[in-house]
Amino acid sequence: MRIAVLGYSGAGKSTLARALGEKYGCPVLHLDQVQFTAGWRERDRTEALALVRAVQDRPSWVIDGNYEKFDQARRLALAERIVLLEFPRRICLPRAVKRWLQYRGRTRESMAEGCVEKLDWAFLRWILWEGRTRAVRDHYRAIRAAYPDKTVVLKTPAQVRAFLSV
Repeated sequence: MRIAVLGYSGAGKSTLARALGEKYGCPVLHLDQVQFTAGWRERDRTEALALVRAVQDRPSWVIDGNYEKFDQARRLALAERIVLLEFPRRICLPRAVKRWLQYRGRTRESMAEGCVEKLDWAFLRWILWEGRTRAVRDHYRAIRAAYPDKTVVLKTPAQVRAFLSV
């Protein structure tokens, strides 16, 4: 099984990816671990692409994250299921704050080692506005249109629970 999990920040992509990996016995790749190295430094793009492609070449995987620059077109084409988490801001923002409180001063398991959890104005702006621009919404619509038979859109925690129970 190959599953791509995309969606808004704070919607629970990493949590869902972990659950799907356990359910199907698939390795999970969190693209935040590919994007960053210790201290929130961006990884060399060539190296990052090589990491992603090595996982994509496997017979099964769950890849969590949007990152178009990390071979997203190939990832979506290879995926047997694409999950879009399109939760509203009123859910994503409190989840991001809760995550920050839970991991404050530590690195969460879906992040690169040495990237201590943070919640700053730039990330809040991303969650509330910049990560939800018309271009982002249009991109998600284009994914749904290109892959209607293998894309599922989940907009609430209840829908995620129902999806996992099938």
